[in-house]
Formats: sequence, C-alpha cells, structure tokens
Amino acid sequence: MNNRILLTSAFIAASLGTMAQSAKNKTYAITGDGTNDFVWMNIRQVDLGTGQVTKTLFERSKTDFIMTDVLTKKSVDQAALRNSNIFTATDYPTGTLVAAAAYDPNSEKLFFTPMRNGELRWLDLSTSSDKPRFYTMKSDLLKQTNPTDEALNITRMVIGSDGYGYAMSNDATRFLRFSTGNKPVITELGNIIDAENSNGVSIHNKCTSWGGDMVADAFGKLYVISANHNVFVIDVDTRIATFKGTIKGLPVGYTTNAAAVNADGQLIVASANKFAGYYTVKLDDLTATAFVGSDEKYNASDFANGNLLLQKEADAARQYAMMNNNITRTSETAGAPSIFPNPVTNYSFNVLFDDVRDGRYSIVISDLAGRNLQTRTVSIGKGAQTERINLSRSTTKGVYLVKILNEQMELISVQKVVVQ
Repeated sequence: MNNRILLTSAFIAASLGTMAQSAKNKTYAITGDGTNDFVWMNIRQVDLGTGQVTKTLFERSKTDFIMTDVLTKKSVDQAALRNSNIFTATDYPTGTLVAAAAYDPNSEKLFFTPMRNGELRWLDLSTSSDKPRFYTMKSDLLKQTNPTDEALNITRMVIGSDGYGYAMSNDATRFLRFSTGNKPVITELGNIIDAENSNGVSIHNKCTSWGGDMVADAFGKLYVISANHNVFVIDVDTRIATFKGTIKGLPVGYTTNAAAVNADGQLIVASANKFAGYYTVKLDDLTATAFVGSDEKYNASDFANGNLLLQKEADAARQYAMMNNNITRTSETAGAPSIFPNPVTNYSFNVLFDDVRDGRYSIVISDLAGRNLQTRTVSIGKGAQTERINLSRSTTKGVYLVKILNEQMELISVQKVVVQ
C-alpha cells in the first residue's frame, strides 16, 4: 500500500515537472504558410523542447479576428477587409508582414509591429475565444518618414527582465521602450552606440548587423542576434552595443532571424529564408548544433517567449547572497508589502505595509546579482503604514530587487523596481 502511494506520488511529481517544462518551452513564431512561402503573417505556437509546431493561432486569409484601436475604440474584422489587399492593408493585423515580436508572460500579450506601419500591436492570449483579439495603437515614435526605407523597419523586439518591451530598427538608430499595459507608453531611448572594443564590427552595418532578433538575460542586458549570425550585447542604460562574436556551425544561406531561450536556458535560432529546422547555440562560444527533429515545414521571421538567458545563474547569485546574509524564506505571504511608484523616477519610493504582523522589518535593496546595496530597518505597528525609502543619488538607472525580511530574517517579499 505504502509503495503504491509512493509510486503514485512520484508519478504525479514527474507529470507536474513535465508540464512545467513544457510550459516554459512554449514559444510563439511568426511564419509563412509553409515550405517556400516567405510571407510572414501567420502566428503559430511551437514547443522548443521538441522543436515542433503545436498550434496555429492566426493564419492569413483563413482566421477570423477582431482588431481594436485602443485610442479610437474602432474595431475591424475579417469581413470588413474581405475585398482588401491584406498584404498591404494597414487594418489587417499582420499586413505588411511582421519581423519583430515579444511575449509578456505577465499580461499574456504577444506584442509585434508590422513593418512600415507606425503602430504597436498585440494579440491577447489570455482569452479563450476562438476568434483572436488584436489591439493596435498608433504612435508618432513608430511612424516612418519614408516607408520604403528598410533601415528604419523594426526587426528586433523583446520583453526585458525589467518587464518593459524593447524594440530596435534594422540600422539600430531607433531604440524604443514600451510598457505592457492596456495603453502602452512608448519612449524613444536614442540610437545604439558601438563599444570601443567591438573589433570594428558595428551594429549599424547593413551587411553584418541588420535584421535578426533580440533576447534578454536575467541581469538586465539585451542580446541582438543579427540575420548574418553576429551577436551583440546591449547595455540598456548606456545604449552601448558590445560585439560578442559570430555564431559558427550554421548551414550556408541560413540566416538567423528568430531567436528565443528554451526551458533549459539555451539559445534556439531559426531562419526566415531556409527551411532547415532549428539550431541550438552555446552562449559561451557561439557554436551552433542542429536541433534534431525540429520543424522544417515553416520558416520563422521571429520567436517570442518569456524566458531569459542566464536565469539559472541569476537565481544562483541571489540564492548565494541570501545564504551569505543568513536569509531564509517564510511561507507568510498574506499582506505582502507593496511598492510605489514603480518605476522610480526621483531616487525615492514608498513601501506600504498593510495587514502584516507588528514588529521590525528590514528593507534591503540589492542588484540583480544579489549584492546588497542599501538596508533600512523599520518598526511596523497595527494598521497600514507607509515607509519612504530614499536611494543614494549615485544609484544608476536599472533594475533592482527590494527584499522585505521579518525579525527572524525570513524573506517575506521580493519585488523588482526600475530606477529611471
């Protein structure tokens, strides 16, 4: 009897582990209709664990849809565009083709920008409706003064570890950040700057560095993988691009247009121009190996999921920092303190304690590597209480962790804040 219970428990645990792994491998791809089709207007779901397409979410000319302008509230559907040229129609969700997409797991939105179209769009993946619901928002920051200028096409997009979306033009002269709420706020960050030690390989060069995709790591950096296999690491705060190297081991003619991180933290790439499956890229030496059994029917102009490079390393660094400071976790989650405003714009923020036990609490600010930068101890009584935290003026812009610990040095809350 006991053996049967143990076996059942082990089976359930293994099943849950498999399901979690599968969920982490869920990725969205912008594709064509299949072999020899290069019209990137379809949205499919792929499993980066198997390399196989698992679902078609939107297929051009076939899938009915509703698309709503969030500013005017005007909606269009498939019927309204029945007699239109969907390949050029600005009211068709993926009209003019898509080469940049980003998935936000918190809001369950797949963001993208059709090329030559000054709009940020997203597919709401939180609904169970059979009819996909798209939303669009016009922005002067996305508008191209010359729609035929390929240099200005947005071809790279990702959600960073700070929860913001980032988008970049082909020539890297346009670097944008956007929030992921129902009315995104888009900010122009400026042009990307080549690092002095990039060995003459410029992120602005058309031959070496245009196109491709962008992924993020858990330490706040972005990685541009150009169509011509070159990899650049972007510091968001300084906008400096450091040339990391060139991916080796890919077939002739295999451009790297789509990139995403799988559940194991590995970089997976795909091509928009060659139907030759996916490749796994080792981050340390940029060597690529064929993903055996991966899909060869569809090309991909872009991948998008919620995984980050170096997540295990960041988690280990934070765990080490916690152990170093004799910090343990507690199951106490009710009344977890809240932080506002976030992002932080004037070197100060508030921590609201509500419905927590009376006592002394430590508020610890650390970087993403887990290094403690600032600590303050507060005494909390009954009822709601707000404590103002003033950051050092030397604090650089970026993402930080705010940890709340009780008197027993147990971690009751950890949240990310963005300092702007």
